[in-house]
Amino acid sequence: MSLYCRIAFKRKSFWCYRLLSSYVTKTRYLFELKEDDDACKKAQQTGAFYLFHSLAPLLRTAEHQYLVPRLSLLELESFLGKFGQDAQVIEDSVLIGCSDQHEAWFALDLGLNSSSSMYASVPKPEMETELRGSFVELRKALFKLNSMDSSLLFTAQALLRWHDNHQFCSRSGQPTKKNTAGSKRVCPSNKIIYYPQMAPVVIILVSDGSRCLLARQSSFPKGLYSALAGFCDIGECIEDAVRREVAEEVGLELESLQYSASQHWPFPNSSLMIACHATVKPGHTEIQVNLRELEAAAWFSHDEVVTALRGEGPYIQQQNKTSPFSLPPKLAIAHQLIKEWVEKQACSSLPA
Repeated sequence: MSLYCRIAFKRKSFWCYRLLSSYVTKTRYLFELKEDDDACKKAQQTGAFYLFHSLAPLLRTAEHQYLVPRLSLLELESFLGKFGQDAQVIEDSVLIGCSDQHEAWFALDLGLNSSSSMYASVPKPEMETELRGSFVELRKALFKLNSMDSSLLFTAQALLRWHDNHQFCSRSGQPTKKNTAGSKRVCPSNKIIYYPQMAPVVIILVSDGSRCLLARQSSFPKGLYSALAGFCDIGECIEDAVRREVAEEVGLELESLQYSASQHWPFPNSSLMIACHATVKPGHTEIQVNLRELEAAAWFSHDEVVTALRGEGPYIQQQNKTSPFSLPPKLAIAHQLIKEWVEKQACSSLPA
């Protein structure tokens, strides 16, 4: 009887699995790869690898955009062999996703001297020639990547950087060991498990009704303005962090705020960008810029922002020089916030 029950249960489980959505099956497959080293190693046999060098992804230029090449395990092993590298370096790869057909995707940086690799980094110029591509700083590639590729590369760079920066246990000081998928590191001496983490950051587009407030830091490209942003302090909720950042950076007090969306952002380290719209109290719009945080901040009209979104921004005065007014790239959540505000303004101006 018990044997019959076990067979019936297996059949039921099989059909339940078949009825699950592709999203659920893919998510559970990725969970299995993260938890089972043998399953992950098996997935590498039929998977695809994205290559990096010192956290810069390998890209190829095609017309006005970047293409992201992928290598199979056999192609990667053959490539490494040409440069006298042992295939053991593949153990440094990290799992970054999979297709609906369960082709696993991995990222491998051949320019970092990780703890598990005993080999010198592959020479960059020779590698670029062999692979017919270039290793491009990810920030500079943002304007020429599609959303799917950028999401994978963001995840890959964040994981690769985290592993490179967390090779030792903070308690024992001993080297930690990465699991095959790269979803965690374990200290062999005390069994403490370390998981990759993101820092929460609030990003806020402030409006007074007809204008939006944009600011810039000295590190921004010339003429680029964006929404206000800052890290959440320990103990803060999102609402408190938003109100504090706006008060600190531009000296304004908010009347209301509304959550919009979120985005993983790998710069300068891995962050979770929590995007909000906010409005100031009526009559309280005088900006007092905190020069320790910002280089400049100003109110911009609907027309000025629309023109900048089209890539035809007006020129603005900046440090005794005139620079074209520009906005963050489309892949950045700041761009989404600004576009949402523009669309809302357009709708509110329509006759009832």
